[in-house]
Amino acid sequence: MVLTITLNPLLERRITCTKIHYGKENKNGMIVLKAGGKGINVSRQLRNLELNTIALTFTGGTNGKLFRDILRNEKINFVDIHTNVETRSADVIIESSTNSITTYFTSNAEITTEEKNLFLSKMEKMIANCELVVFSGSSPCKITDSIFPAGIEIANKLDKISICDTYGSHLKDCIESSPTIIHNNVEEIETSLNPKLKSEKDKIEFLKKLYSKGIKQSFLTDGEKAIYASNFDFHYKVNVPKITPADPTGSGDAFTAGVAYGWHSKITFKDQLTLSTALGMCNAKSMNTCEVTKDEALSLSKEIEIIPVGKKTKIIDDTPN
Repeated sequence: MVLTITLNPLLERRITCTKIHYGKENKNGMIVLKAGGKGINVSRQLRNLELNTIALTFTGGTNGKLFRDILRNEKINFVDIHTNVETRSADVIIESSTNSITTYFTSNAEITTEEKNLFLSKMEKMIANCELVVFSGSSPCKITDSIFPAGIEIANKLDKISICDTYGSHLKDCIESSPTIIHNNVEEIETSLNPKLKSEKDKIEFLKKLYSKGIKQSFLTDGEKAIYASNFDFHYKVNVPKITPADPTGSGDAFTAGVAYGWHSKITFKDQLTLSTALGMCNAKSMNTCEVTKDEALSLSKEIEIIPVGKKTKIIDDTPN
């Protein structure tokens, strides 16, 4: 079982119109409610890869009720800690004739200390009963900044695999807690930690720093640009084929789901990296978030090129004589 942790869930109201006339009335729009938040997206993608998950998150108010109903309808297993404030929401305005997307977010939820403590207690019990835990998404407020670092330390204590995909002021503490695996896009790292990640050398040096913190695998994605990854102290560059993007929302989450699937299924690092890249790319080509099938990803994976950077892995012939 894979556990996903989402501190900042999102109720999306996706409004699609053929043509949007700003400053005027727009009629005949189609409205669909979706459950979002990075960890929820990871759970959805893993469900599409036929891997069992359970999500732990906060929910509150009318938005929280709608959010829970959506998860049940999607057959995403979850446990929620109720909050006194509404789950945050977003209006996603889609103009289908141009594939343009405009999003308006409400404020993050202000979690109380009591709610945080309930979450920590439930999280520790759930980590003990999972094989792998994914800490994904932003922290909504200062009070929740300590949850991911604490969860990573719990996972380490219980000898569980942990994947961290977050950003913001708590990212430094998450790194210091030494998750097994970390995934970020370059912009998140630069905004959260202020390193210089312009050249290949910059990115490789950053991956080395993560390894020195006890992080076994690291992944740096950068939109349409090359991906850089490390498996222990071996480094790789992934050349990403050109695609026509539709909506890149959730592509990083689809990538993280591929990493989780790879570890859970015990496939090789190369196959794990190829699958993760293909999932992210297929997601970017779709208007749906994290609903890529394994067949879709495998079809695209043939176009992905992985190149070792620096020292090469030694292959030992251990076949019986």
